[in-house]
Amino acid sequence: MKPHWTYQEFLSHLGGESYGIIPKEIIRDIAYDSRKVIPAPGLVFFSLHGPFRNGQSFIADAYEKGVRIFVVEQMPIQKWEDASFILVENSLKALQKLAAAYRKTISYPLLAITGSLGKTTVKEWIYHLLSGKLQVNRSPKSYNSQLGVALSILQLPVLADLGIIEVAVTKPGEMAALRDMLAPNVGILTNILPSHAREFPSVETYTQELTSLFKDCKWVVAPEDTSTVLNEKYFSFLSGKSEGIEEFIPFLDANNHQNARLAICTAEKFVQIDQQRVKTLPHLAMRLETFEGIDGSLIINDTYTMDVEAFKSSLSYQLAICQGRKRMALIGLSQENKELQPKLNDLCREFDVNEIHFFEQEEDVNIDVSNAVVLVKGARFMQRMANRLKRKQHKTQLNYHLSALKHNLHQYKAVLNPRTQLLAMVKAQSYGAGLTTLANYLEKQGVDYFGVAYADEGVELRQAGIKLPILVMNTEEEGMESCLEYQLEPAIYDFAQLDELVKVLIAQEKTAFPIHIKLDTGMKRLGFHPSEVQQLLEILSAQPEVRVKSVYSHLADADNESSEFTMRQMDLFSKLSLQMEEALNYSFLKHLLNSEGIANFPSAQFDMVRLGIGLFGTSSNTEFAKRLKPVIEWTSSISQMKWVQKGESIGYGQSFVAPKDMHIATIPIGYADGFKRSLSNGKGCVYIHGVSCPVVGRVCMDMIMVDLGELQVDNKTSVEIIGEHQSLSDFAKACDTIGYEVLTSISPRVHRIYSEEE
Repeated sequence: MKPHWTYQEFLSHLGGESYGIIPKEIIRDIAYDSRKVIPAPGLVFFSLHGPFRNGQSFIADAYEKGVRIFVVEQMPIQKWEDASFILVENSLKALQKLAAAYRKTISYPLLAITGSLGKTTVKEWIYHLLSGKLQVNRSPKSYNSQLGVALSILQLPVLADLGIIEVAVTKPGEMAALRDMLAPNVGILTNILPSHAREFPSVETYTQELTSLFKDCKWVVAPEDTSTVLNEKYFSFLSGKSEGIEEFIPFLDANNHQNARLAICTAEKFVQIDQQRVKTLPHLAMRLETFEGIDGSLIINDTYTMDVEAFKSSLSYQLAICQGRKRMALIGLSQENKELQPKLNDLCREFDVNEIHFFEQEEDVNIDVSNAVVLVKGARFMQRMANRLKRKQHKTQLNYHLSALKHNLHQYKAVLNPRTQLLAMVKAQSYGAGLTTLANYLEKQGVDYFGVAYADEGVELRQAGIKLPILVMNTEEEGMESCLEYQLEPAIYDFAQLDELVKVLIAQEKTAFPIHIKLDTGMKRLGFHPSEVQQLLEILSAQPEVRVKSVYSHLADADNESSEFTMRQMDLFSKLSLQMEEALNYSFLKHLLNSEGIANFPSAQFDMVRLGIGLFGTSSNTEFAKRLKPVIEWTSSISQMKWVQKGESIGYGQSFVAPKDMHIATIPIGYADGFKRSLSNGKGCVYIHGVSCPVVGRVCMDMIMVDLGELQVDNKTSVEIIGEHQSLSDFAKACDTIGYEVLTSISPRVHRIYSEEE
């Protein structure tokens, strides 16, 4: 049973003013994302505001989907006579007040988990260890923000044995609101990483912020390496009965082993844990992974567990990313949860899933998944089914952490004026990340514009359902018809190109078609020279077929914070754009800054900025780089290991001769995947168990050989190419290139995985 209120009770908790009709139904559920609205009695829509979103913009959409009760910070202009509006000063704080009020009615203990990393993993493993022994409810996915914690509290049932909520902070002062709302009884601190303290004055203040969550807790479990900075009076540092069953932990790497110990130690404070539960701790790294499937499908692999609340969360995620495509659910049921089928079926129908398929054992997939968004959920054998639906089978894979990309987007937005628009560059398959996948995600985050190199990229975005304006930066004659057909906005950089476009527009009787004028202020690549601007203005003034949407240029030395050349470019661009605005007698957008320009010259942001490589967490500005998070993780595995005797050669051309007896491993990645041949013979390396393993011999088309040294590994051991120990910048430096080239050179055959989990 979930919380429910009369309208007057609900209004009292929020502390708002009521306008419109007074509803009679009981309020039972909360919505804040109009894309996820499923019509139901007693549903309230909270109009929330964020760095890119004005919640007012989605009231009409929520109304069309059946919502009639709204919490708003300002009354909408449009009037709906059958709707109710609760006016509050801050809609997020109002939601937190509601959560705090409900929290006071919960009598069972709440366990709060915070730390730099591992919160979701520890939470799910505690659930695994206690499932069936206690009635445990936990926050869905990574609902650990100011909004997520409030929603998690409101999703807790009235009666249970334990609630588990994960909590995250990104800047000073956030924890107080979360602690007051959650009021946890007990807690877990997963770790304290200096790399996550970038927004804090020091690691000490970051530690104080995290541990302030536990102010009124009875006990807290924490790793041994935090004992010197924490109050030992109530912190338990991984000691006790858990030590006797640690040998059954099925993970060798240090991070997962520590997370498992935290989960075991905590679970043992509630019940006795048996060895089998520990042995079967599920691998959660790919929780809610999203990847391209066969026949144009998109697969959501969420096979790590099965319970009704987690399934509902997965269906909500599927609905949010489907972009109107057919939705399918493939659900595996074991004997233990077979009785859940009616409930799961009802949930699928509640979310209007187009096709539902249940499986009780592993079997061949003989289902048409063409162009569908497919949720694979449930029993362990469904993992193999998900693997068979993958478009490509390759041990080497590229993981995109979308939560980190979202974080980086907000860091750049934070240095901009509120009215400055943000154009996201998604050319070259979004720097290798997948054109439509990344664009769909960024559109949800609220960017204002997209930029592509060629018209066919813009066409692909439109066909994928992208609605935002799209600037085509290299509009060739062959792509002009497509610009008109798909409402793409071409960049114009010379007179011949402008003349061709005008001819096309005249033939189709088009007027005031939006174009973007590219000025060459010093890059010497594309654009009108300053001496050509007057002639350009005369043509533009005489051609009603076109209307200037923006004027822009490109900085040649943006990564140099003290560049005099950049200052001259900025000055010239300002003068030329002013000249054009005065001559045309109407306003247009002006934009000059790319990712490096935003970090180094934010004063020149004009009306819009263009963000590209910065989304992936790289910046030449060392201070700004500290605020960013790495987005990609490139990993592989070991195909074979062998001993090489002293004096034996390794690889093509006998370019490497073993100076001693060596233990080497062959990794299935080569220059055809983007691992440059220049990384041969020790210039490049991979990391295994956090240890650098240099390349020995020449890089092959599909394989490399590396020196294992004294490492003990097997064929299941993960190999890091880019990740925690070797950043994108580090790898690019080893290749004698830049991050752009690395990202765009990773072969399409390398399997892409997208995850919003931390």
